[in-house]
Amino acid sequence: MCVCLYVCLCGFLSVFLCMCLSVCLPVCLSACLSVCLSACLSACLSVPPSWSRSALDRRSGLKSKLFAKRAYRELRLLKHMKHENVIGLLDVFTSEIILDRFRDFYLVMPFMGTDLGKLMRLEKLTEERVQFLVYQMLKGLKYIHSAGIIHRDLKPGNLAVNPDCELKILDFGLARQADTEMTGYVVTRWYRAPEVILNWMHYTQTVDIWSVGCIMAEMLLGKPLFKGNDRILSNVTLDQNAKNYIRSLPKIPKRDMHTIFSKASSHAVGMLERMLLLDPEARVSAAEALATPFVSEFREPEEETEALPYDHSMDNTDLPVDQWKRHTFTEILTFSPLRDSKETSL
Repeated sequence: MCVCLYVCLCGFLSVFLCMCLSVCLPVCLSACLSVCLSACLSACLSVPPSWSRSALDRRSGLKSKLFAKRAYRELRLLKHMKHENVIGLLDVFTSEIILDRFRDFYLVMPFMGTDLGKLMRLEKLTEERVQFLVYQMLKGLKYIHSAGIIHRDLKPGNLAVNPDCELKILDFGLARQADTEMTGYVVTRWYRAPEVILNWMHYTQTVDIWSVGCIMAEMLLGKPLFKGNDRILSNVTLDQNAKNYIRSLPKIPKRDMHTIFSKASSHAVGMLERMLLLDPEARVSAAEALATPFVSEFREPEEETEALPYDHSMDNTDLPVDQWKRHTFTEILTFSPLRDSKETSL
């Protein structure tokens, strides 16, 4: 502050001297104010070291009630998440200072370099790397699920990876509270659990586990496991006629997973068999999967933390778009950036 005051005094002194020397005041004043402002900003603002490589993600479309509510929900979730395998906020800001002109805002997050989808296209991953990546996914999911949240859109493109093979789960735009009524059209088709395809309105956090199983299988095979292209059957309503038709189809024996994943270890196949179960209640949870032999080589139980309770009270509220914008604006103004935290720095 003292530096800023000193610079400003120097600026005013320069103006006074220019007036005495009959120099054009507007030009001089403009130049001095620019110098003063630049010096003040340099002296008063300190950029955290973790900002040295960060990514900006713009959120717009706040004129729509749907997108305004989704933006608010995502912002609150990102503010709540503080785990090394879940993307965190370095900062959030908007260029507007008046609520009536508030149209968009920017999320500042760690720069990771690439995502798992791009990484798989560049190279074939060894099973050891698959183990490490799956372990990080499960750690992140255990944390997210402990807050009562279902991600609902896990796919390789939403898993950021840095050069050290460190992984963070991205994109909470479709995340929801676990015990609310859901929609069926979520999750990219290849990673969508059977209960979501069948348009169940209530499903559990194990839909995320199915997605992890599909992603793990893709890493081992080098191609998607369930690469479907039938859009008509992507959402099915099972009335009685449909059930009768399905029952009339011939039974097809289950394929041996060891045959499909002939180059994978027995521990890897065992993990996939527990993740890719049709019965969501029998599917392994993130916490249970962390205790399996497949990830034991990398396991550090003290890092498998759980989240603090998350306040869901606003999630199912029906508000007009102006109210959602007001709440989002308030969340931006009340955000306190984390300085050099383990959760956000690389």
